Amino acid sequence: MTTAARIASSASRRRRQGVALGLLASLVVTGCAATPPSAPKPSGAPTSPDAPTSAVATVPGYDVGQFPPVPLFVLPDLSLLDSSASAFAIEVNDALADIPGVTATPAHCDATGNVISGNGTALLYGDGSGTFTGPDGTVQNFGDGSGTSTINGVTIQNFGDGSGNYTDGAVTIQNFGDGSGNYTDATKTVQIFGDGSGNYSDGDVTIQNFGDGSGNYEAGAVTIQNFGDGSGNYTSRDITIQNFGDGTAQVNGERVKADPLPVVPTLGVFPPLGTLAPLESCGTTLTFEDGVLFDFDKSDIRADAAATLDAVADVLATLEVAQASVSGHTDAIGSDAENQTLSEERADAVVDGLQDRGVGTALSAEGFGESRPVAANEIDGVDNPAGRQLNRRVEIFIPATF
Repeated sequence: MTTAARIASSASRRRRQGVALGLLASLVVTGCAATPPSAPKPSGAPTSPDAPTSAVATVPGYDVGQFPPVPLFVLPDLSLLDSSASAFAIEVNDALADIPGVTATPAHCDATGNVISGNGTALLYGDGSGTFTGPDGTVQNFGDGSGTSTINGVTIQNFGDGSGNYTDGAVTIQNFGDGSGNYTDATKTVQIFGDGSGNYSDGDVTIQNFGDGSGNYEAGAVTIQNFGDGSGNYTSRDITIQNFGDGTAQVNGERVKADPLPVVPTLGVFPPLGTLAPLESCGTTLTFEDGVLFDFDKSDIRADAAATLDAVADVLATLEVAQASVSGHTDAIGSDAENQTLSEERADAVVDGLQDRGVGTALSAEGFGESRPVAANEIDGVDNPAGRQLNRRVEIFIPATF
């Protein structure tokens, strides 16, 4: 490329960035309110907070008066955006479409072939790291950190300052290089405004983070409101909780003792556009989200989780999966020894549950305790319950040679 051509290309890129930033400015104004929507804050109730709690209803996986935090924003693995790498994961996800709380994603492996758990997603509360990859293709490098790449229908524009664009016909990413950016695919939309706030939607799931400690979450019949001052509301078909932020809560009309809610952590930056390096999936990871199978601090699979295990057993049988490994993971609350034991017992329980359903897959079980988090348990020394929620999980790794 001649010097004149490069100058023209650079000017063109700056114009594109200017237009994109102008579009983002309008998104900031219209896409996120300055304060949470107008649901009323919880008010006091006449019943006593000293009422017995043994018969009080609880949210699965949570203690009395507690409920899930407003979730973290999670982007798909930005190093495995090539659709060919995740074809089997897509097939498994289709088979599990009607089972909430179980997802299938492409898996990373290290040089020895061992699956890497904890590094497979781009969590927008981390250090801002991220990589775009694809198989061999055409790459243009302009020598100043910028370049373009077209790989099997995937086009990446890297402007050399952390900003750039990505499109593959199904996924579109705009990264504005200042910590803000947009991500869209067939079902998911993520907007990160760079000031700690943002919006997330995926099907019937919506999350609003207002960047001031407050936020909202809605998924079907479940609604969570956190007002940022220790108080908040939780509603589902079976339970209504009002946490007053003063050490008490009301659960289905009964006043109980309950800790105030932690604030919703501010969002981090949109992962900057990184290097282009080929990377292939080594298999598929099924993840059981926190609270899907187990009650709070327990390793006995709940009776109402039978349908979930039934569906996973059907997938393993239908796809004739020969071998898979089950791993248990916890957050960092409690001692290392306690978490290690709990993770092992939960992994064993899943293996036993699948074998009881006649699964012919050769299954192994292992517990990793708190050693493989996918999100921060604390942020700047402050407890991060949304991160801990992601860390409490059971995974099934299905190698690509299944």
